Amino acid sequence: MRLSFLATVVAAAAATLSLPACGGPPDAATPTRPPLAEKWLARAKASFQAGDFDDARDAGKSALQAAPNDPDVRLMNARIALARLDYDETIKLTEGMQTSESHAIRGRAYWYRGDLEQAADELDAMLQDPNVKDGWAREVAGLARRGVGRHPFEMEGGLVGAVEMPAAGPALVVPCELEGEQVLAMIATATGEVVMDSSSRKEAAWVNLRFAGRVEVKDVPALTQDLSGLSRQMGAPIKLLIGVNLLRHTHATFDRRGDQFVVRKDEPTAPPEATRVPLWYVRGGGMLLRAGVSSQNNEKETLLVDTSSMFPVGLDDAMWKKAGVDLASLTPAPGATGIREGTIPMLKFAGFDLPGIPAVEGAPVADLKASVDLDLGGIVGAGLLSLFRVTFGDEGRFLWLEADPQLLAPPGRASDNASQSAGVNRPQAAPPVPAPAASSAPSSAPAPKGNKP
Repeated sequence: MRLSFLATVVAAAAATLSLPACGGPPDAATPTRPPLAEKWLARAKASFQAGDFDDARDAGKSALQAAPNDPDVRLMNARIALARLDYDETIKLTEGMQTSESHAIRGRAYWYRGDLEQAADELDAMLQDPNVKDGWAREVAGLARRGVGRHPFEMEGGLVGAVEMPAAGPALVVPCELEGEQVLAMIATATGEVVMDSSSRKEAAWVNLRFAGRVEVKDVPALTQDLSGLSRQMGAPIKLLIGVNLLRHTHATFDRRGDQFVVRKDEPTAPPEATRVPLWYVRGGGMLLRAGVSSQNNEKETLLVDTSSMFPVGLDDAMWKKAGVDLASLTPAPGATGIREGTIPMLKFAGFDLPGIPAVEGAPVADLKASVDLDLGGIVGAGLLSLFRVTFGDEGRFLWLEADPQLLAPPGRASDNASQSAGVNRPQAAPPVPAPAASSAPSSAPAPKGNKP
């Protein structure tokens, strides 16, 4: 198993997930906080850090009722609102506040809402603080300035475009057109933005993407990153990472079982027999969900969804212990320094109890944990999501997951079927994928496989 290509995506994700070191005094002298507000605020902070966003939201609202003008209470509620993509509420809660953190939160809300000039103003104001070092904000602020007057993610052409994904193990590789050039892209849910390979695109730009030769997504903001390591590991030139901001706007579906990627102009109807899984986002960017690793209780952990990772699940040491696994029983992963592998006895995910799921322990989780202000327990990778047909609903606030029929097998066979589908024995590196054809994309979408979009 080779995991060195993860460094590329971890770097891209860290730019999205990192927190600025915000300095400066609060907006105004804060009166003594009422004891009740203090208790609710402490609970909101603790629940937010633990990834219990529903409880954090409820506690934050109670704190706000007890102290509606307290800047710390308002900021905490704004962070919670941004995590659930409530941009209007985020902006309202930080209105009039002039700290670096308030500029950062408000700037991201404006950016993901598509208000480019306001986003640039807020991010530039944040960057005036000498204590703040935020490469993502600097690049996005410049891109937003150059994009004033554009309408991000405007879609033209057909209502639906279905793309045949090449065989690549669990890797979600998608052929598309970038400014008329045929390229291979990879879906990367740990980053908010589209990312272009810096070997061919030197700076962030507004680009147009076309899928299946019939659906064009115009004015897509795209940052740059060196993707050469990823290309070497995949055995094909990966020129683009598709982040969650594009997936949300295109109401996308990806289905590794059916080798299909679908974009749509309109919100899809609920698929039959699908499970609705709530999502949250690190500062509006990297995608998070909750899952359980213990067969003894229903406690859930916060996991980053990173489809650029080929393994099914990656856990930190504390999560392995919660799963009831002795760390001494983990074995070194071949070809990957600092990575060990083993099996989670029971993973509670999307309403399913999945026994015997292979997982890794090591560097990818540690690198990402250092970039977030959450008690991140691990990573959900492409190896696990390949068990499902995945559709973004409510502009990315939840996923519809349609399970591989093997997961619905009788209980005595579920363990073997789930483990085999997820790549038991060890997470496998993706095989080489074919390079994109030089000719233009076909004028019509390929025949859909499996369920219709």
